[in-house]
Amino acid sequence: MTVYTKLEVGKRRPRSNVAGRGCPPREGEVAVGKVRDNVAGETAVNWLVTGGCGFIGVALVRSLLEEGGHAVRIVDNLEVGTREDLAAVCEFVEASPADVGPMPAASGDSVELVVGDILDEELALWAAEGADVIVHLAANTGVGPSVEDPRADCFANVVGTLNYLEAARHGGVSRFVFASSGATVGEVEPPIHEEIAPHPVSPYGASKLSGEAYCSVYFNTFGVETVALRFSNVYGVLSSHKNSVIAKFIRRAMGGEVLEIYGDGTQTRDFIYVEDLIRAIMSAATAEGVGGEVFQIATNAETSVREMVDELLPVLAEAGIGNVEVRQAAPRLGDVMRNYSDTSKAARMLGWRSEVDLKEGLRRTVDWFMDQSRAG
Repeated sequence: MTVYTKLEVGKRRPRSNVAGRGCPPREGEVAVGKVRDNVAGETAVNWLVTGGCGFIGVALVRSLLEEGGHAVRIVDNLEVGTREDLAAVCEFVEASPADVGPMPAASGDSVELVVGDILDEELALWAAEGADVIVHLAANTGVGPSVEDPRADCFANVVGTLNYLEAARHGGVSRFVFASSGATVGEVEPPIHEEIAPHPVSPYGASKLSGEAYCSVYFNTFGVETVALRFSNVYGVLSSHKNSVIAKFIRRAMGGEVLEIYGDGTQTRDFIYVEDLIRAIMSAATAEGVGGEVFQIATNAETSVREMVDELLPVLAEAGIGNVEVRQAAPRLGDVMRNYSDTSKAARMLGWRSEVDLKEGLRRTVDWFMDQSRAG
């Protein structure tokens, strides 16, 4: 495990004028694309990543550090991801929320963790100072938890998003990338595309749709260059804490437990490998002319849960995990029956398309889980 150091905790410093480093644009203006200028000029780009200790956040941090020239500040409440998950991919320092100051200019190749909640609006304002890009990943994730507690889902996904949009507005942040979901659209005839009128069927879909709406408002009213990415079903390496179907099934199979499929397994999903998703996030943070847009980020392939299991079982067997029992369980409230996406808009405007097919992605994911198990 990588050892990390902690910054000395101190009293909160007097607040500078947050908007001083880049005031919100005047009416009719659009925020200057500082991120693009920095990338083109090969200078450091400062990234604020909420939920950066989670599955997707850790994968993003690893990719940014591999690319080089980036400083990363993470805000995470550690309810899902952990310090150990972050330490597995990088060295970092930890700052108390009371001691957060502006991210310094040209401070590439560093990672700072701030343990805090996205509902803390003051922390959001402080954490965003000096950031060029905000990637807002922190959320109440998944249909099931939102059905169990719609109010908590609303606070996390609507108010939490609003807090960081406000931070972007007041901090002059050049680009705000919002992690949305195909659940915003609801039960429609796929493939899902960005022009379909949304009718969510779960509280999770409703809260993510609200986040998209606020992104639209902050672009059109305040000039914050927002980009909403509707993630499909993400899987892959580093997903040890993820409760989505692929990670859960791999963990259960490794533990000798039964794999339970909700319903008859004919419900379809669009499974995207995490490295493809990370490329989409990085493209959304830097592409020209995409402020205010929404993109489906998926593989454009429809796969039933039963078909996914049929692909997974041989991969598990190759890894020495055989005789896995699969059972059907009652359908889950809020689930849609068919879900896959048309990604042509992302290909056209972001220059992005998925590259890793399901079989290869499952093999990489199972190999990673097995390596983690052998390591301890």
